[in-house]
Amino acid sequence: MRISRRTRAGQYAALLAYLLFLAFPFLWLLSTALKSPRELGALHPSWIPRHPTLDNVRQAFAEQPLAHAALNSLLVALATALVAVLVATPMAYVMARRRTRLARAATGWVVVSQAFPFVLVIIPLFLVLKHLRLVDSLTGLVLVYVVWALPFALWMLVGHVRAVPAELEEAAAVDGAGRLRTLVSVTAPLLAPGIAATALFAFVTAWNEFFFALVLLKSPGKQTVPVVLTHFIGAEGVADLGPLAAAAFLATLPSVALFALLQRRITSGLLAGAVKS
Repeated sequence: MRISRRTRAGQYAALLAYLLFLAFPFLWLLSTALKSPRELGALHPSWIPRHPTLDNVRQAFAEQPLAHAALNSLLVALATALVAVLVATPMAYVMARRRTRLARAATGWVVVSQAFPFVLVIIPLFLVLKHLRLVDSLTGLVLVYVVWALPFALWMLVGHVRAVPAELEEAAAVDGAGRLRTLVSVTAPLLAPGIAATALFAFVTAWNEFFFALVLLKSPGKQTVPVVLTHFIGAEGVADLGPLAAAAFLATLPSVALFALLQRRITSGLLAGAVKS
């Protein structure tokens, strides 16, 4: 019993340390965002602001079009999540149910494509979008994000489809349902946790992505939040720390809120997506 208590205490201590490690950047942003310029320039800064203020938040919105950039990011992230789910769900169904060489080759390609760095694909993507006249366009950025999110979305959803008993689909076929009706009425409802986790992954990826948005978007009115955050850094690399921390803290809230809202579905979705059959 004594060993068991010590082990449990050690586990809780390790978990607490890990949670503090994960929460440190978020808490540091909040602390910095609430400090006055005098506290930010202090020789011995404190962890907790002595005189909390919202001046950094007001200054951040006054200096940069954060609200408009947040709207752009929201539209791009929602469109990316929706299109990625709509495209990945039927593709994952075919890859999971059709055990052919082509399906196995597609699965292997999905895994290999995750190793490609951004720099390797940005030039071909830029040329393709330029030919389609989608450079400096939110539509073009959504297409890029969907292509980038599809491999992981497929990998997740294939595991979910394989976890659904094939006998249910066979019973639906006996009752006269076709492939499409079976997918929509029988399989899709059982894939709800996986679809929720996949959509959230695509949303967060698109919301936080910086490199593609920096290269493809040139008009100030079309830039997303990660690109606008760089405007708080001067030409000589000196950051306006207070407003930058306030803007960065606000930019993390949508992702945190979605994770908190869909926590149970995400957990079950990730676990079920790892099932092999």
